[in-house]
Amino acid sequence: MSSENSYDAIVIGGGHNGLVAAAYLAKHGARTVVLEKRHKTGGAADTMEPWPDELPGVKVNTLSYTMSLMPPSVRRDLQLERFGFKLLPLGQGYMPMRSGGSLIQHTDEAITRDSISKVSKKDADAYFEFYGWVDHIAGILGPMLMETPSHVGSKKIGDLWDLGKLAWKLRKHIDEQTVGDITRLFTMSATDLLERWFESPQMKGFMSVNGIIGTWAGPDAPGTAYVLMHHSVGDIGDGEVASWGFIEGGMGAVAKACEDSARFFGAEVRVNAAVKQVLTRSGRAVGVALESGDELRAPLVVTSIHPKIAFLDHLERSELPDTFVHDIENWKTRSGTVKINLAISELPTFTADPDFDPEIHGGAIQLLDDVEQLEQAYQDARFGQAARVPFSDTEIPSVVDTTLAPDGIHTVSMFSQWVPADWADDDDDHWPELEAYADRLIQHFDDVAPGFKSSVLARQIIGPKQMQEGWDLIGGNIFHGELTVDQLFHMRPAVGYADYRTPIAGLYQASSATHAGGGVTGLPGHHCVREIVKDRALKR
Repeated sequence: MSSENSYDAIVIGGGHNGLVAAAYLAKHGARTVVLEKRHKTGGAADTMEPWPDELPGVKVNTLSYTMSLMPPSVRRDLQLERFGFKLLPLGQGYMPMRSGGSLIQHTDEAITRDSISKVSKKDADAYFEFYGWVDHIAGILGPMLMETPSHVGSKKIGDLWDLGKLAWKLRKHIDEQTVGDITRLFTMSATDLLERWFESPQMKGFMSVNGIIGTWAGPDAPGTAYVLMHHSVGDIGDGEVASWGFIEGGMGAVAKACEDSARFFGAEVRVNAAVKQVLTRSGRAVGVALESGDELRAPLVVTSIHPKIAFLDHLERSELPDTFVHDIENWKTRSGTVKINLAISELPTFTADPDFDPEIHGGAIQLLDDVEQLEQAYQDARFGQAARVPFSDTEIPSVVDTTLAPDGIHTVSMFSQWVPADWADDDDDHWPELEAYADRLIQHFDDVAPGFKSSVLARQIIGPKQMQEGWDLIGGNIFHGELTVDQLFHMRPAVGYADYRTPIAGLYQASSATHAGGGVTGLPGHHCVREIVKDRALKR
């Protein structure tokens, strides 16, 4: 084996979590290589130019479309700002209604209250109380995203000690009422939770959006209340608020900053380097074999790709415990999401709010009617057809990021739901149905902003099958696994292995399917290396 193919650490997958892990490994002095199957790094955090001939210079956020809870401490550790990471403001929420009027979440509380009052005075009063309640719970649960999950149920002294430390840390924040509130979050549907606060179906629909984004479940499904809270976290434990926002240059700029940081600290990054197998000896990882036939050796391997590929394709099942294999085989990774990217010739003019407002045009525009429509859209897909009235979390990033398009053109990201989850594995690509689905969504936008449909210059439609085949996102799930209660914390992605370790010594995991994954946070990569250092597994 030549020295050029011998490393201290190999990272499989060049998505943002893999790149964060590689940067930390290299910063700790390990000779590290990242192996990315595709022609470029980034995974779902991608910017592309889909119409280079017709619309040169027009770029879209291909899949992932919003920067989420990456802690400032990680950005400082990896010097990401030095490598082009620039967070731009994201407006809050806007829901233009086909029945007339709108709901506005605005930095000016008076505007927010006034818009909600037009639908329900009671809901306007409840809105601020509700977010006070959510902030309180998020302040308790949010910092747990910075923790390595404890081995709940283990009788080992070290595991009991870790669980006791976590309980001691939470003791100041927990009382009977808070325990009851947390229980509700983990067991209730978003709809049932919101009905404790709001009366209008429009407001319940608007507020339940955070509970169903990227989730194979409608707002009536138990557990979606937690997902709602998950998207409301601010301070996740390092004392500073992790901001949501746009990234200048699109989501691909996040990956580039992480890649440049990894290279700066000494990591090597290879693209078009598909891994075929993780090599093991006596139950320990010793390297990888590539599809090209090359073999790379290292005593430490980190996999940041989907767990079904990492453990069911790259390893023999016989090398793994039966219970672990069973958990991974049954790991839920459905989605039913369709990403639609548009180029438009002018910004939309909303009937309810015709004047340009950066809080509206530069924010999250929710295309839905009410909570009943959301549930019906999911039920349509659950029973085998694309939603008749799709929902979309829509953003126009070019409002605040002028690097994405030349003057006179804007780009639109529509993260929409739902189509049948089994379309990901269907032999039929369902293209006519996807086209019709996109037509319905664009028509909905035109209903609340007349002229929008005629402003569309080009569109890109990416369904579950395209996500699975193009990005190895099994089921089209960009989180590498559903954020349901049975797949959180000590269950993510398998019982006994939520601490970023695996049944194979020297093989660690840092994918979005691990704890704190879901969203562009970098936390799985950070936490994984933290455990590697704790294990003294790095060869300095």
